[in-house]
Amino acid sequence: MPAESVFPQLEALLPHVQKPIQYVGGELNSTVKPWDACDVRWALMYPDAYEVGLPNQGVMILYEVLNEREGVLAERTYSVWPDLEELMRNHQVPQFTVDSHRPVRSFDVFGLSFSTELGYTNMLAALDLAGIPLESKDRMLDDPIVLAGGHAAFNPEPIADFIDAAIIGDGEQAVLDMTEIIRAWKAEGRPGGREEVLFRLAKTGNVYIPAFYDVEYLPDGRIARVVPNKSGVPWRVSKHTVMDLDEWPYPKQPLVPLAETVHERMSVEIFRGCTRGCRFCQAGMITRPVRERSITGIGDMVEKGLKATGFEEVGLLSLSSADHSEIGDIAKGLADRYEDDKIGLSLPSTRVDAFNVDLANELTRNGRRSGLTFAPEGGSERMRKVINKMVSEEDLIRTVSTAYGNGWRQVKLYFMCGLPTETDEDVLQIADMAMNVIAEGRKVSGQNDIRCTVSIGGFVPKPHTPFQWAPQLSAEETDARLEKLRDKIRGDKKYGRSIGFRYHDGKPGIVEGLLSRGDRRIGSVIRAVYEDGGRFDGWREHFSYDRWMSCAEKTLPEFGVDVDWYTTRERSYEEVLPWDHLDSGLDKDWLWEDWQDALDETEVEDCRWTPCFDCGVCPQMDTWPQVSNSGKKLLPLTVKKDAATSGHAH
Repeated sequence: MPAESVFPQLEALLPHVQKPIQYVGGELNSTVKPWDACDVRWALMYPDAYEVGLPNQGVMILYEVLNEREGVLAERTYSVWPDLEELMRNHQVPQFTVDSHRPVRSFDVFGLSFSTELGYTNMLAALDLAGIPLESKDRMLDDPIVLAGGHAAFNPEPIADFIDAAIIGDGEQAVLDMTEIIRAWKAEGRPGGREEVLFRLAKTGNVYIPAFYDVEYLPDGRIARVVPNKSGVPWRVSKHTVMDLDEWPYPKQPLVPLAETVHERMSVEIFRGCTRGCRFCQAGMITRPVRERSITGIGDMVEKGLKATGFEEVGLLSLSSADHSEIGDIAKGLADRYEDDKIGLSLPSTRVDAFNVDLANELTRNGRRSGLTFAPEGGSERMRKVINKMVSEEDLIRTVSTAYGNGWRQVKLYFMCGLPTETDEDVLQIADMAMNVIAEGRKVSGQNDIRCTVSIGGFVPKPHTPFQWAPQLSAEETDARLEKLRDKIRGDKKYGRSIGFRYHDGKPGIVEGLLSRGDRRIGSVIRAVYEDGGRFDGWREHFSYDRWMSCAEKTLPEFGVDVDWYTTRERSYEEVLPWDHLDSGLDKDWLWEDWQDALDETEVEDCRWTPCFDCGVCPQMDTWPQVSNSGKKLLPLTVKKDAATSGHAH
């Protein structure tokens, strides 16, 4: 029976909400497949507002991968703003997909992609609006399988009560494998109900089903062990790794948003993974090994994507795009090819030691020259050794000197506060660095209108990193440290006015820390926050620290733990961590040794160009770092369409 569109009921509500356009669907390159012609149906959600969720690469890729498959459909849903949520509740309109406005509850799988833990309350709002029971134990045969993915899914324990399954790692092949298991189970008449299909998924060793594991605790609140409670369920669940990115050139038809979104450009992921080994960086650790897309593969994707969308800017995405072994040729080749079309290129952020002015000039040749962003992360040389961000102040000054000397006026520097072993002095050195940057800029440019913006985020220790054992700095200490820094910058008569200072207070970081290293007991806090009205916790205007703390104070004492126990406490080597049974490929002993190296201020090289450090990923996953090195140049890949008529090729 087809799921009926709820658009007639929804349409009546839209005149009463802000930005109704984000709920109507029908974007360029969106796909609507006939319901009855498909036997497995996915609702994919990025649990945030449309403007943040639509450009998300992960959801866009899975949407296309699934819809290309015969007999499978995928539709998208996003978080609705509080104004529409209230109206939907009053008028009994359920959570719907934007593609054909079908109720989310009618789908087989409800897949959520979490790039941050702050989306958990939005997941509960969507489940509740969809009419799906919040806790997995209460769901019936016809409820969808609620699946978590994305970086936060590498520790899904805080949401274990609310999800049926989690996939860790790359999703492309994983969702197709999962689809086939569900399809077979449905074709057999859904034998054994929900439990049977979840068991079939668990047996593969690649899908984590929290309900099939019991957590036992020690008297002091630490975890004693995590054990499967059903025979045939693996002790550990492994991550997925897609090895040849050229075989997965998605998205081929990027979605073009109807409403304004956070990124108005077409993006191509030029490589996945990072082996720089920055110790704070979860993304770099969990996406190993490096897999580069070939220069010709990138060229094809850009060509097809621009044709399909009409965007005027191409973002070359990865964790550290200037590290692609052929980045110079890629940038020059694309700039040459699209010179007449004035297509701009952008790299999200550039490593100080990978930046050169040739690359920067190629990137800005056809587009606008905006500011440059660099991320030294640590204010002092000592801190950068601790976090293994091997960038010296000389490197930075040399780089910004080149930039200012070549006509740039604005540089943004990104740092973290609250890193392990950090002192006030380390943070105050950020001011010195910014002043040196301004001084150098004035010197080489001969101008006084040089600007430098210092942007600071609070450090949150993340699972599957060497800092997973580290204590987090309290919100009060973070704020006090940042206040001293602000006073030092503002108090400087010579340079202070040229330095912009942006920082987040320490409070959101504590909540993020609670959620990122939490275990199943944190589910009660998340639910209490949601029931108290918590939504959109990643948005400053909606986030309430007091709400999170009061809910934690109500729910955690029965377990004998509190917020500090999860955040500001250091862990020991012996402690069982909530995510130890989820295998990111990294060897726990190697992570511990790297944590000890951090405390000794010992740096480690990038393993792409040096001998292997035995982090464990490659042998265990039967993978290896893939460097493109094709030696090819981008032109003359394509002859422009008008070549035949105008008598010349570009």
